[in-house]
Amino acid sequence: MKAMILNSYGNDAPFLAADLPRPEPKPGYVLVRLAATSVNTVDTMIRQLGQENLPLAPDLPALLGMDFAGTIDAVGDGVDGFAIGDEVYGCAGGLADLPGALAEYMLADTRLIAHKPKRLSMREAAALPLVGITAMEGLQRAGTRAGQSVLVHGGTGGVGHLAVQIARHLGATVSATGGGDAQLDIIRSYGATAINYRTESVADYVATQTGGAGFDVVFDTVGGANMTNSFEAAALNGQVASTVSLLELDLTPVHFKGLSLHVVFMLIPMLHDVGRETHGAILTELARLVDAGAVTPLLDDTRFTLDQVGDAHARLTSGDAIGKVVIDIA
Repeated sequence: MKAMILNSYGNDAPFLAADLPRPEPKPGYVLVRLAATSVNTVDTMIRQLGQENLPLAPDLPALLGMDFAGTIDAVGDGVDGFAIGDEVYGCAGGLADLPGALAEYMLADTRLIAHKPKRLSMREAAALPLVGITAMEGLQRAGTRAGQSVLVHGGTGGVGHLAVQIARHLGATVSATGGGDAQLDIIRSYGATAINYRTESVADYVATQTGGAGFDVVFDTVGGANMTNSFEAAALNGQVASTVSLLELDLTPVHFKGLSLHVVFMLIPMLHDVGRETHGAILTELARLVDAGAVTPLLDDTRFTLDQVGDAHARLTSGDAIGKVVIDIA
């Protein structure tokens, strides 16, 4: 089968075409004929940093790509609920010892996949798994519910645009940050209040949106230095969920506000084989929300083929993409 692999790591490490053996199904796994995959920030980090700086990176030669959508081509022993010909999606490889989705076929643990949302194309479905699971997990861990005020930092990002829609579906009053008219318009289209982080201070939008009380839930998909903005924006005894917390930070504001901080690292089930079935369950629920019209993935306009993986990575790291960057495989 055709695949695009890395023989080295680094910022400019090239993806090279290779002819690899088609995987054989094993117990508990299905072989998926891939139609599309999408690029996540963690994919670009693995390529740039390699094993020396990011232990979850695979051995070389590396087959990256975590998200996928495709059709089951073969079924291993002991598999229930999936059959040859089923259209599925998931996040099941591309790190550690799990081969990824930058190929024509992929072996996937059935605990990490679900049936594809019926109303979506393969391209759209491939954009959802990693960011959808992250968005759902963050909101769940923060106890998001109807009647709460929710702030999403990065409301048009991969995780952020889904967190906005899911929080709205749960009945929360949602605000989200963005920069520029295009991003702000997308946020408004989801029924959320758009905040231009370039022109509005945290104090200003907390006063405008919450009367100065702060938000019950803050979902920070930006992280880094922005975490201090999240702490400032949160209400007393509020909940802060973060997807990017790799930094040293003074937690004094967290203490004096009595905040609960939830760090979401959705790769744990894949890396440690712990609770993998929770990912399949979240993907099943996400498909239900999509088919009910409550959630729609946002895809970047630029299209890429499997041979253009390097260009797809460059598109994501440029910061110019709005929505998920998707690669067509078939």
